[in-house]
Amino acid sequence: MLLGFLAPDTGRVRLDGLAPRAFVEREGVGYLSELVAIPREWRLVDALRRYAVLDGVPEAELAPAVEAAIARLGLEEHRGKKIKQLSKGNAQRVALAQALLRPHRLVVLDEPTHGLDPVWTQRFRALVHELRDPGRAILIASHNLDELERVADRVAILDHGRVQRIVDVRAGAGAPTAGRWRVVVADGAAALAAHWPDAREVGSATWELDVADLPTFNRTLGAAIAAGLVVRQVGPAESGLERQFREAVGGVAP
Repeated sequence: MLLGFLAPDTGRVRLDGLAPRAFVEREGVGYLSELVAIPREWRLVDALRRYAVLDGVPEAELAPAVEAAIARLGLEEHRGKKIKQLSKGNAQRVALAQALLRPHRLVVLDEPTHGLDPVWTQRFRALVHELRDPGRAILIASHNLDELERVADRVAILDHGRVQRIVDVRAGAGAPTAGRWRVVVADGAAALAAHWPDAREVGSATWELDVADLPTFNRTLGAAIAAGLVVRQVGPAESGLERQFREAVGGVAP
């Protein structure tokens, strides 16, 4: 609907006051689809040149735009390869590069980290930070709640085609204060069990606790540490956004 290919059954969609197709035809949109089918025989650099032409990049700016996209996505060593020679993660980076050939005011990314390795998943966060601008809207569709919590300002939780909840992530609306917390123990697990009789060992040296509120949690944890507990790591058992998702859709996993 944002790209103007489908019309809503009810209501209307407007981008800067325009119908979506009119906006796209006037300004263009940076778009990454969930499944990208770049012709496999194309060479990477040629593919980006073709996409740049389709995106309306002026001829004089074609080469600089393509080179900037290649550098931004770390594709220099693959520039001469055919698409069929690329790994799934590298092909996904080419797809991301084509969406960023021009500085569009609207960027729509569908499952953008699909196929990326941990290094490039982390770099994607930096890329989104780079793209942030008061005059730009970035829409990311993803099942990766942890990733969304790291990069988004607001998250709309949908279930069966309906918005169930909008979480203002930057305002801390998703931040957990109570519920299940996880403690990874280096030593002194007996002190932990003594202060939390209902503590559950869920893995090697990893315990889950039911926390009513943070002040009580901190006092009890401090007492356990004073009694010999040595903590390696502590944090919520689920992220705030995961909790919000579970509450919004009735406990169904994303």
